[in-house]
Amino acid sequence: MTDLHTPTLDTDAAGADCPQPQTPRLWCGDGWTAKVIKNEDDDGWAVAMIKDGEPEPALIGPWTMGRDKKNPKPLDGNAFITLVKTASEFVRRHEQQLHASLHQRITVTAKSQRITVALDIVPDDDNPTAWLSASNDEGDQLAKVQVAPSFKLDRASAVAWAERDFAKPADR
Repeated sequence: MTDLHTPTLDTDAAGADCPQPQTPRLWCGDGWTAKVIKNEDDDGWAVAMIKDGEPEPALIGPWTMGRDKKNPKPLDGNAFITLVKTASEFVRRHEQQLHASLHQRITVTAKSQRITVALDIVPDDDNPTAWLSASNDEGDQLAKVQVAPSFKLDRASAVAWAERDFAKPADR
């Protein structure tokens, strides 16, 4: 499924108990609402997958035309199960990518020992922070300093930090 232009949605059904959970254009269950909508970019249709409690769709993808080539194909149980699985996987991958970008780890050899250097970013709209830490193979913390959230952790910066006896890196 690919993201399309985000159409205007009537999200009253999203996140709430659907009074009619299974209609040709609206299915609810398993914490999700699938809503077939008009694709405003062309003459086709799209399906929006909205996680319960969320104001915006987690995923919007193309939806198949019906036999009359004008109206959308109706949702059914098998399609809904597939859509929930796809949307859940999409959300899970997004969360994993976010976690990986906020918590980086690299192991290097410096000063004749293996050192694991970690960069942990604490996101905040007003005042994001980041911590650079180092530990040895036994898990003992060797150093921890606050750095700019824009600090770039790579092999070279990790080795250079260790070689400088873990002195706080200059903001780049």
